[in-house]
Amino acid sequence: MSPSRRRQIPIIKQIAPFLDYCEIEKGLSNNTQKNYWQYLRLFVGWLKKTGREKLLPREFTAQHIWDYRLYLARKYKTPAGNYLGKKSQNYYLIALRALLAYFAEHDIESLPSSKIKLAKQKNDASISFLEIHEVEKILKVPDTRTQTGLRDRAVMEVFFSSGMRLSELVSLNVGQMSFLRDEDSKKTFELPIVGKGKYVRTVFISPRASRWLRTYLAQRVDDDNALFINFRSKNPEYKRLSTRHIQMMISKYASLAGLSKKVTPHTFRHTYATDLLSHGADLRSVQELLGHKNVATTQVYTHVTNRRLRDVHEKFHGGGAISENSSDYTYSRKGFGKGRKLIRKPRF
Repeated sequence: MSPSRRRQIPIIKQIAPFLDYCEIEKGLSNNTQKNYWQYLRLFVGWLKKTGREKLLPREFTAQHIWDYRLYLARKYKTPAGNYLGKKSQNYYLIALRALLAYFAEHDIESLPSSKIKLAKQKNDASISFLEIHEVEKILKVPDTRTQTGLRDRAVMEVFFSSGMRLSELVSLNVGQMSFLRDEDSKKTFELPIVGKGKYVRTVFISPRASRWLRTYLAQRVDDDNALFINFRSKNPEYKRLSTRHIQMMISKYASLAGLSKKVTPHTFRHTYATDLLSHGADLRSVQELLGHKNVATTQVYTHVTNRRLRDVHEKFHGGGAISENSSDYTYSRKGFGKGRKLIRKPRF
């Protein structure tokens, strides 16, 4: 279709070609495409709700952007009845910005993507991690005498052991678990995975996580290729555990464990990174383990670990062992209001 004809198509009907472009030309992952559709679906709903179904790309103005931002910040509520935080608002704006970039690349007249500014947020506002005793609490909640409880324990053990993203964990297959045939109870195993941006990296599965995975797989009697499955699903095409299911599951266990803070799958990733850094791992190694392309992304965790530096200094700094003999120094006042002058007594 020529650019001149594309310009006459309303924004709403441009979404499907945009998603095709993301897959074919940009080579974005299925997960990224799903996210874009999820975020743009709200934008489409807003256009319909405000009577702008036929709005053309060239008619889209800065005022429309402002009105949409007000809707995201003040009117829209999630299914749980909550308003969107700054970070969540930015996800919706990023998707819209990508759509405007698509227009520009295909010579469709519209606002430049640079017109969409993201909401400012604190660098460490979203960093929430668990202390080790809190990890122990939440891991002990699932009833491992049941299939579901055993699966859930294995899920959380893998999260904490590897620092995987949620999308990386749900895409794991049973075929990738061949290393579990080695039953060495003290061995840490390497697991190659395809992460964000189709970047291949190696994560590590601890001996404890391996034991839970073996136990979980031993009671599986199905032949589904997905590693973590929904035992209640009767549709063989939808057996793989969804990201939403895992999010709800972890939130439930955190509540049952008596944890007051919000716990998500990403909290385990934050906990993994923070635990490594607090035990002396260097930033570059943690960057590679997390699959961050830029070390600046990993540096966000130093804001968390830096809070502990005072405790580390007080506990390990050797200056406290130096004796201080008060007889080595005396103070004399010379002149009223002129302060104190330090005089060292000679020692013979």
